[in-house]
Amino acid sequence: MWRAASFLLLSLLMSCAPKPVEGLKTYAYAGGQQQEGKIAYAQIPPVGGAYSPLWQRCAAYTAPLYDEYAVHSLERGAVWITYSPALAAAGVGRLRALLAEPRAGKDDKKAVVPSLLSPYDGLPTPVVVSVWNAQVQASSADDPRLAAFLDRYAKESSAPEAGKGCSGGYSGTQ
Repeated sequence: MWRAASFLLLSLLMSCAPKPVEGLKTYAYAGGQQQEGKIAYAQIPPVGGAYSPLWQRCAAYTAPLYDEYAVHSLERGAVWITYSPALAAAGVGRLRALLAEPRAGKDDKKAVVPSLLSPYDGLPTPVVVSVWNAQVQASSADDPRLAAFLDRYAKESSAPEAGKGCSGGYSGTQ
């Protein structure tokens, strides 16, 4: 009986654990590294590292953002979806809709995840979704891994200042 109860408990815990997102790449950047000026990043788009003291205001943009401001927004808990400037308008619309969907957070209350959406030159794939220390590259705006990534990181943020959001930051573009 004890074994059956243990198996049942383990099965329940396994079903509650976030499912891995195929192609998820993770990194180990620490937070708190403010720096002025242009910064070189190892990933395109960046997922962590040094950043500007000013963050990017969460919104959908039609022009590229400064990496240094966007990375600070990631450090504050935002999601950043970047897309190739060649992505069709319908694809950009799907990305906007995806970011507008309320998702269950840590307390299971549904809310819209603070986010940035912007075109980005030189992406490795047409769409890339990033949070602090995690990223998925997608071949289209219809890739189901984008929603799975957002669902996962709405519940478990890897950001050092998660919950601070990105209202009130810089609202310009490059």
